[in-house]
Amino acid sequence: MVNDDQMLFDEAADAVVDLGNQIAENNQEIDPWALADGLIAGAVHYWLYAHQPEHPVPSEDDLLSARERVEELVNLVMQAAEDSEYLHSPLDKDVGRA
Repeated sequence: MVNDDQMLFDEAADAVVDLGNQIAENNQEIDPWALADGLIAGAVHYWLYAHQPEHPVPSEDDLLSARERVEELVNLVMQAAEDSEYLHSPLDKDVGRA
Protein backbone atom coordinates (compact mmCIF):
# COMPACT_ATOMS: atom_id res chain seq x y z
CA MET A 1 0.00 0.00 0.00
CA VAL A 2 1.14 3.50 -0.72
CA ASN A 3 1.75 5.59 2.40
CA ASP A 4 -1.46 7.62 1.78
CA ASP A 5 -3.41 4.38 1.36
CA GLN A 6 -2.03 3.04 4.65
CA MET A 7 -3.04 6.25 6.42
CA LEU A 8 -6.55 5.99 4.95
CA PHE A 9 -6.73 2.29 5.91
CA ASP A 10 -5.76 3.11 9.52
CA GLU A 11 -8.20 6.04 9.68
CA ALA A 12 -11.10 3.94 8.38
CA ALA A 13 -10.34 1.06 10.76
CA ASP A 14 -10.11 3.46 13.72
CA ALA A 15 -13.40 5.10 12.70
CA VAL A 16 -15.22 1.74 12.72
CA VAL A 17 -13.86 0.91 16.19
CA ASP A 18 -14.85 4.39 17.41
CA LEU A 19 -18.35 3.96 15.95
CA GLY A 20 -18.75 0.59 17.68
CA ASN A 21 -17.60 2.06 21.00
CA GLN A 22 -19.94 5.05 20.61
CA ILE A 23 -22.97 2.88 19.84
CA ALA A 24 -22.13 0.57 22.75
CA GLU A 25 -21.74 3.50 25.17
CA ASN A 26 -25.08 4.97 24.09
CA ASN A 27 -26.88 1.60 24.37
CA GLN A 28 -25.56 -0.15 27.47
CA GLU A 29 -28.10 -3.00 27.22
CA ILE A 30 -27.27 -4.10 23.66
CA ASP A 31 -25.71 -7.40 22.66
CA PRO A 32 -22.09 -6.58 21.65
CA TRP A 33 -22.08 -9.53 19.24
CA ALA A 34 -25.10 -8.08 17.37
CA LEU A 35 -23.37 -4.70 17.21
CA ALA A 36 -20.13 -6.23 15.93
CA ASP A 37 -22.02 -8.33 13.37
CA GLY A 38 -23.77 -5.19 12.11
CA LEU A 39 -20.47 -3.33 11.77
CA ILE A 40 -19.03 -6.23 9.78
CA ALA A 41 -22.13 -6.42 7.55
CA GLY A 42 -21.84 -2.72 6.71
CA ALA A 43 -18.13 -3.03 5.99
CA VAL A 44 -18.72 -6.09 3.77
CA HIS A 45 -21.43 -4.30 1.78
CA TYR A 46 -19.18 -1.28 1.24
CA TRP A 47 -16.16 -3.44 0.34
CA LEU A 48 -18.16 -5.43 -2.24
CA TYR A 49 -19.52 -2.19 -3.72
CA ALA A 50 -16.04 -0.66 -3.93
CA HIS A 51 -14.52 -3.75 -5.57
CA GLN A 52 -16.95 -4.15 -8.45
CA PRO A 53 -15.20 -4.38 -11.83
CA GLU A 54 -14.66 -0.98 -13.42
CA HIS A 55 -16.88 0.08 -16.27
CA PRO A 56 -16.66 0.11 -19.25
CA VAL A 57 -13.31 -1.70 -19.36
CA PRO A 58 -12.16 -3.59 -16.26
CA SER A 59 -8.53 -3.12 -15.27
CA GLU A 60 -6.23 -6.10 -14.82
CA ASP A 61 -6.35 -5.53 -11.03
CA ASP A 62 -10.14 -5.97 -10.93
CA LEU A 63 -11.63 -9.04 -9.34
CA LEU A 64 -13.87 -10.07 -12.23
CA SER A 65 -16.19 -12.58 -10.57
CA ALA A 66 -18.23 -12.65 -7.39
CA ARG A 67 -16.25 -15.69 -6.24
CA GLU A 68 -12.92 -13.87 -6.72
CA ARG A 69 -14.22 -10.92 -4.71
CA VAL A 70 -15.48 -13.10 -1.86
CA GLU A 71 -12.21 -15.09 -1.76
CA GLU A 72 -10.22 -11.84 -1.57
CA LEU A 73 -12.54 -10.55 1.15
CA VAL A 74 -12.10 -13.76 3.17
CA ASN A 75 -8.30 -13.47 2.81
CA LEU A 76 -8.41 -9.87 4.04
CA VAL A 77 -10.61 -10.81 7.00
CA MET A 78 -8.23 -13.64 7.95
CA GLN A 79 -5.25 -11.28 7.72
CA ALA A 80 -7.00 -8.66 9.85
CA ALA A 81 -7.92 -11.30 12.44
CA GLU A 82 -4.39 -12.70 12.57
CA ASP A 83 -2.98 -9.19 12.97
CA SER A 84 -5.43 -8.33 15.77
CA GLU A 85 -4.37 -8.24 19.40
CA TYR A 86 -7.80 -9.72 20.14
CA LEU A 87 -7.34 -12.91 18.08
CA HIS A 88 -6.44 -15.04 21.09
CA SER A 89 -8.38 -14.97 24.33
CA PRO A 90 -7.44 -16.54 27.66
CA LEU A 91 -10.79 -18.35 27.46
CA ASP A 92 -10.14 -19.99 24.06
CA LYS A 93 -10.53 -23.76 24.30
CA ASP A 94 -7.17 -24.31 22.58
CA VAL A 95 -5.13 -22.18 24.99
CA GLY A 96 -2.32 -24.12 26.65
CA ARG A 97 -2.30 -24.45 30.40
CA ALA A 98 0.85 -24.97 32.47
